[in-house]
Amino acid sequence: MAGTALPAWSWANTAAAKDWPAKPVTWVVPFPAGGGTDAFARPLSSQFSKMSGKTLVIDNKGGAGGTLGASFAARQSADGYHFFMGGTHHVIAPSVYPRLDYDIQKDLVPLALLATVPQVLVVNPKRVTAANMQQLLAQLKANPGKMSFASAGAGTSHHLAGELFKIQSQTDILHVPYKGAGPALQDLIAGNVDMLFDGLGSSAAHIAAGRIKCLMVAGSQRNPSLPDVPCAAEVGLPDYNVTTWYGLWAIKGTPPELQARMFEEAKRMGGSDEIKAIWAKNGAEYGSMTQPQFAAFVADEVKRWAEVVKASGAKIE
Repeated sequence: MAGTALPAWSWANTAAAKDWPAKPVTWVVPFPAGGGTDAFARPLSSQFSKMSGKTLVIDNKGGAGGTLGASFAARQSADGYHFFMGGTHHVIAPSVYPRLDYDIQKDLVPLALLATVPQVLVVNPKRVTAANMQQLLAQLKANPGKMSFASAGAGTSHHLAGELFKIQSQTDILHVPYKGAGPALQDLIAGNVDMLFDGLGSSAAHIAAGRIKCLMVAGSQRNPSLPDVPCAAEVGLPDYNVTTWYGLWAIKGTPPELQARMFEEAKRMGGSDEIKAIWAKNGAEYGSMTQPQFAAFVADEVKRWAEVVKASGAKIE
């Protein structure tokens, strides 16, 4: 009797995978609407609906640097209709939070890399008079602790990108955490903080409209969507190489056949002309990793950011 149980289970899940999606699919996005994660989730939701004929629901669950949403997602049904869209924040969290009630590598299964986005340093042009990075660095060094940078919350990629910048530029900047990149960006635009280390995806439209000014792109190359903005290496920060990325996780226990179906849908979405155009506009690239490659990438990122956290002394405030 026991010998027939596994094939029956397998046949049932193969049949379910063939008919998937038979109903709406939900992606938990662990930040409020308007942030970087949301900026990529919404176009994917629209594209999924066009391709499959079924709705992809974006369920925004913000708070605690993205960890509340991750915890919520980890408790959802492993039925192949619930997934989690997280990113760089979630490989940093294990090193800055004293306790998490989920494990990003065990309770959630790395599935697909959806987007990689250059990190940019943007400022409020009314509060920050510097015309370029050299001038900004001079102002920061002349006014230690007096200028401020916003983040999506303590322990997020925005926060750690700022801490890494402080270490490498030998400056002191006040950290102001928010409950998501959306609120942080809006307060930057409103003039309540000086600067933000952000993924280009959420800042691009505001840079183009002149509401904020981009002074630097992380890494060793300029970004095609911001050809006049110098990269970090050009302004004397050759090791400031920070990339914001967004990925998709399945819930632990989701049948492999249904994980595979979602992975294939993600791949199809990324290959569509619509998504390619939106990603290019935001200076982003769609991921080309296999599921095992993405799982290895997540594990490497957890280790990498643990080293940055240790060096910076960053902690939850």
